[in-house]
Amino acid sequence: MNERVEKFTYSGEQAERLDKFLVTRLPEFSRARLQGLIEEGFVLINNIPAKKSGQSIESGAEIEVRIPPPAPSGLIGENIPLDIIFENDDLIVVNKPAGMVVHPAAGHASGTLVHAVLGYDPELEGIGGEERPGLVHRLDKDTSGLIVLAKNERAHRWLQDQFRLRKVEKTYLALVDGKPPTPTGRVEATIGRDPSHRKKMAIVSPNKGREAVSEYKTLETFKQHTLLEFHPHTGRTHQIRLHCQFLGCPIVGDTIYGKRNPTVQLDRHFLHAYRLEIILPNEKEPRTFQAELPQELHDALEEVKRYE
Repeated sequence: MNERVEKFTYSGEQAERLDKFLVTRLPEFSRARLQGLIEEGFVLINNIPAKKSGQSIESGAEIEVRIPPPAPSGLIGENIPLDIIFENDDLIVVNKPAGMVVHPAAGHASGTLVHAVLGYDPELEGIGGEERPGLVHRLDKDTSGLIVLAKNERAHRWLQDQFRLRKVEKTYLALVDGKPPTPTGRVEATIGRDPSHRKKMAIVSPNKGREAVSEYKTLETFKQHTLLEFHPHTGRTHQIRLHCQFLGCPIVGDTIYGKRNPTVQLDRHFLHAYRLEIILPNEKEPRTFQAELPQELHDALEEVKRYE
């Protein structure tokens, strides 16, 4: 991938900040990314390197932006089958299986969704300027379902904004032990690091974590279990799992935030990213994508129906 060069002429009647001008001309990049290019000397004003992001530019100024190719992530694509729900020139929607980690991390140097996607499309490397090509959100290892990855910088920026502005409607299915206090409800419980177990998250006081909001409704009620539909309005780590614990009805099979011994024969927790409604780049109306319950969750639900 070669260096990209963009040239502009500023024609405004009044002086304007350099970074503010560039955001309007290169909307696929965040202001922070453009400020980084300025600081690293990749932006010239009248053939002279810009001094700072807030530098004023006058009418007639010639601006040149040199965008270096993303640094190689060092990740090597792997030939791992993908269940692709949808794909176009801007993005790919994948139905992730349980057991697959989304991106490389300690103890997971291979076999991740990122490795699989890079094996499918090597051009995704470096999208977003990160070592997590194209990712704009994530799912836990043992949570199955829909996840979106951007295929270019412009789409990456667009999708980031959709998630940041909470314009994405996410629907999860969760089978829980017991039942919530009310058939439908809204949970507002702050999430932060568990002070006793740094690898876990916990419900904490507002000044020690980040806002987390979920809405739920009951789909089916059984003697010992309940099938819930969850709509998270924020995207905190382990949010639905913690909110179920907070409601007193932990997710079946969640041995971290629920019962140590699953009440239904299952090798994972029963949480599935079932539906995703999102406006795609260059479109005005939202699209809805859906992934049915994987076989192991379908069988577990049938077992509950049969015996309860």
